[in-house]
Amino acid sequence: MPDLARLAAARMDATLPWYRALSAQDRSWVGLVAQAGIGAFLAWFREPGGVLEITADVFGTAPRELTRSVNLRQTLDLVRTVVDVVEDQVDELAAPGDEQALREAVLRYSREVAFAAAEVYAQAAESRGAWDARLESLVVDAVLRGEADDALQSRAAALGWDAQTDVVVVAGQASSGAAAEVVESLRQHARRVDVDALAAVQGGRLVAVLGGVTEALRTAGALDRCFAAGPVVVGPTVPHLFAAGRSARAALSGLVAARAWPEAPRPVLADDLLPERVLAGDTPARRALVDRVHRPLHDARGSLLETVTTYLETGGSLEASARILFVHPNTVRYRLRRAAETCGYDVMQPRDAYVVRVALALGRLSQAPRRQVSRTASATGDNALSIAASVESEP
Repeated sequence: MPDLARLAAARMDATLPWYRALSAQDRSWVGLVAQAGIGAFLAWFREPGGVLEITADVFGTAPRELTRSVNLRQTLDLVRTVVDVVEDQVDELAAPGDEQALREAVLRYSREVAFAAAEVYAQAAESRGAWDARLESLVVDAVLRGEADDALQSRAAALGWDAQTDVVVVAGQASSGAAAEVVESLRQHARRVDVDALAAVQGGRLVAVLGGVTEALRTAGALDRCFAAGPVVVGPTVPHLFAAGRSARAALSGLVAARAWPEAPRPVLADDLLPERVLAGDTPARRALVDRVHRPLHDARGSLLETVTTYLETGGSLEASARILFVHPNTVRYRLRRAAETCGYDVMQPRDAYVVRVALALGRLSQAPRRQVSRTASATGDNALSIAASVESEP
C-alpha cells in the first residue's frame, strides 16, 4: 500500500498541474485520501462480500475545507490517476489467474469512489448554499438598517460583493410561495439580465439589492414578474453596497407612499414619489423637493419663481397669468420653459404641476418667518393709541 501511494503521488505530480499548484498542506491531505482509498480497496478485496463504506473510509480522512481547494472535477482526476496506477500494478498484485478479477474489482471500487465523491461535494454545496442564504439575509437586513460597519464589509466580502458598484434597491410585495423559492426565482431572472442580486423576503415584502446596474428602471422592469401585485419601487442608484442604505430607505418609503398615487407606473422610481413620501412623513424626501425645485427657482435670475407661482394659482391659465404679471402670454410660456430647464419639472404637465406646487409650499415653510414687531414697539403703539383716545374724549 505505501508503494502504491507513492506511485500515485508521483503520477499526480507528473500529470496534474492543479496538484502541483496546491499548498503543501493540501497536497498532504490529497495524498492521505489516495492512500486511504488504496488501503480501503485492499481491505475490501480480501473480503469480496463486505459492504463498501466509501465515504467514511476514504474521504473521512480529509477536512471538509479541502472541497474548496480541490473541486469535483479534480477529485475525479485524482480517482482516475489512482485507478491507472493500480491497474498498472495488477500483474504484480494479483495471484496467478486472478488478474482479471482484480481489474474488475478496481473498476467497481473506482465507480463507488466516484459516486461517493459526488455525494461529498453535493453535501458541501448544500451546506454552503444554506450558509450563503443566511449570510445573504443578514447583508440585506444590514442594508435596510443602514449599518455600513465592519460586519457588513466582512459578510459582503464572503459573498463577493465587497467590490460591487452601481447598486440599487428594489422593493415590492413578495409573491406567494416559500421565501427560498421566491428569492431563487429573482436570482435567476437577475442572471438573465446580467446583474448580481441579493434578496430577502421580510414581512411580506421582497427586497432586492442589485449590483452592476446601468439602467435601474429597465432592470427593475425585467424583474417585475418576481413581485406580487402592487407597486414596485426602485431606489436611487448608489456607488457601492455600503451606501445602499440610502437607496433602501427611499425604496421602502416609496413602497408605503405609493398608495397615494394609484396611477403610478410599475415599476416606479422612488424619486417620482417625492410628494407622496413627504405626505407620509419622509424627511429626506422633503429636503429633496426643496433642494430640487424651490431653491433653484428662488435663486434663478428673472421672475421664474413668481411666474410659476402665478401660473399655478391661476389654475394653469397663460392668459390670466399674463394679465396678473403685466406681460404677454408668450413671455409666460417662455419663462415656464426656462423654469422646467432649471428645476426639471414642467408645470404645464398635470403631474409635474402637482410636484412643483408641493415643493413650493415646502420651500415657503422652510424659510425663516418674517420678523414680528417687538414687545417694546407693540407697547409703544398701544400707549399711543391710548393717548389718542383720551385726547379725542376731551371736550
